[in-house]
Amino acid sequence: MVLPFHLTLLLFLPAAGALVLAMLPARDHRLAKQVALFITALDLLLALMLWPAYTQLAAASRFAFEEQYAWIPTLGVGYHLGVDGLSLPLVVLTGLLGFLAVLVSWHIEHRAKLYFSLLLVLQTGVLGVFMSLDFVLFFLFWELELLPMYLLISIWGSPPPVGRREYSAMKFLIYTLFGSAFMLTGLLILGFTTGTFDLVKLSSLPLQAIGVPTTLVFWLIFIAFAVKLPVFPLHTWLPDAHTDAPTAVSVLLAGVLLKMGGYGILRICITLFPDVAYVWAPTLALLAGVSVLYGGLVTLRQRDLKRLIAYSSVSHMGYVLLGVAALGEAALTGAALQMVTHGTITALLFAAVGLIYDKAHTRQIPELQGLMHRMPFIGLAFMIAGLASLGLPGMSGFVAEFLVFTGSFGEFPMYTVMGVLGIVLSAGYILWTAERSFFRALPHRWEHLQDAVAVERIPLVVLMATIFVIGLWPRLVTDVLKLGIAPIAEAVKRLG
Repeated sequence: MVLPFHLTLLLFLPAAGALVLAMLPARDHRLAKQVALFITALDLLLALMLWPAYTQLAAASRFAFEEQYAWIPTLGVGYHLGVDGLSLPLVVLTGLLGFLAVLVSWHIEHRAKLYFSLLLVLQTGVLGVFMSLDFVLFFLFWELELLPMYLLISIWGSPPPVGRREYSAMKFLIYTLFGSAFMLTGLLILGFTTGTFDLVKLSSLPLQAIGVPTTLVFWLIFIAFAVKLPVFPLHTWLPDAHTDAPTAVSVLLAGVLLKMGGYGILRICITLFPDVAYVWAPTLALLAGVSVLYGGLVTLRQRDLKRLIAYSSVSHMGYVLLGVAALGEAALTGAALQMVTHGTITALLFAAVGLIYDKAHTRQIPELQGLMHRMPFIGLAFMIAGLASLGLPGMSGFVAEFLVFTGSFGEFPMYTVMGVLGIVLSAGYILWTAERSFFRALPHRWEHLQDAVAVERIPLVVLMATIFVIGLWPRLVTDVLKLGIAPIAEAVKRLG
């Protein structure tokens, strides 16, 4: 059942929850956590309600549950929301990780009310990006997530001498604003040339024929998405942000914020400018191959667990760009699925590493060994996430990478081979890290360590279940993704 104004309710419920938290007593940390958990659980339920309803409506219209109202009619700006097969899985992923992020943060006591308020505002910003069908509205929500993310890292991140939270937060802000400046320039050129910012209308217009400098606008917008994805060499903000962010923020950063970049490339760059994407596809494939190999090689040298996972994300997001560059339906579906599967896999890795740090007070791999003796459940979660990230069959990572490789090999065999080598590197750093951290003799200094308690196990269990469900039943997600990917692939196919 879909409610009236369902998308608006889904979008602004977390923001409303943040206002409720602002009115609570400042010292009542437990109540703040309970309210945040209730709001995110309800938001997840609203997102899940869309899934069965969308599969019934998708045949009638590409976008479902649309809400459209005039906002600034003189500029062609409107309040336009909707979801399709591409955005719906990411909306559900955002709801799921938002809910789990509250559970991961259950130990937070320092300024808890503000912390959970910022998490909720962040969730509204990300949901707005995935549901906006007006470019100005898309941009506003794109910018909305900056402030809560900056504050979450700079206030609750790793303090000196362990970390550099203020530096990392500012670096994240500067990089993202750098990309946003290019996007704003591109969207203004596009909107004022065509007279509309509506993404659905723009996708049906012959942009080049009506005077839009399509190549220039494509690259202006692409830069913003490349920063967020991130693509080499615009990636350097990510390891710092991940290393110094609190665990729940790392979960959301890797799980959904990076996906905003991949989603933007598919929704805007490829959908609006398929001719430019077709011409520049080899360049995109080159960037993808370099990102995969560079990220994998640098990951091998990391000594900090969170920094290791951060650089592995650079490598794995390269598969998204490789699938996009191939421009075929299978490769594009694989790229979209990689965003979903990487979101759950890295969320599980960061959740497990966060628990290790909370209990051992170090993330340095040379200092950790034999943890499986004292933390078997956390060790199991880390191993499952690690094996899924290197593409073990039966897990979600395998399906996404298989689709990307099979879809891209015919177009770019050399860059696809580079992607396959990235899998080899993934196996190297994941298995080597696991052996050093979990499977050696237990030192005396770790004999006091305790495994995850009940509330800490819930996020781990949910994420592990998601990895196996998608891995064993991929059609649950791919059938929905294809409904959103097919029109994009068809537009590119006509160019060939």
